[in-house]
Amino acid sequence: QVQLVESGGGLVQAGGSLRLSCAASGRTFSTYAMGWFRQAPGKERELVAAISRGGRNTYYADSVKGRFTISRDNTKNTVYLQMSSLKPEDTAVYCCAAAKVFGSDYEYWGQGTQVTVSS
Repeated sequence: QVQLVESGGGLVQAGGSLRLSCAASGRTFSTYAMGWFRQAPGKERELVAAISRGGRNTYYADSVKGRFTISRDNTKNTVYLQMSSLKPEDTAVYCCAAAKVFGSDYEYWGQGTQVTVSS
């Protein structure tokens, strides 16, 4: 069982930056690939970025490439999403999730944190 708690969301102007954090409970964090998802009102949930267990492999949605960076610190049981050059269309609830294998189904989910980008 893995429990995930996100933090770092908020209101930011277009062009600004935010860093989201996702803290995981338990001693098995390093055995999970991690992902950040987002869901805007009226839209489907979207995988924004993912990172493998050791951090060697990453994935980014085309919509955030070059602007978002995912990273993890297995000593702190935490995964991060650094978001820069934010756009109003980045406004959404952002959730982190854990999967046993990079690219496989996600098993555990956090509650989410709201990110609002004003124009």
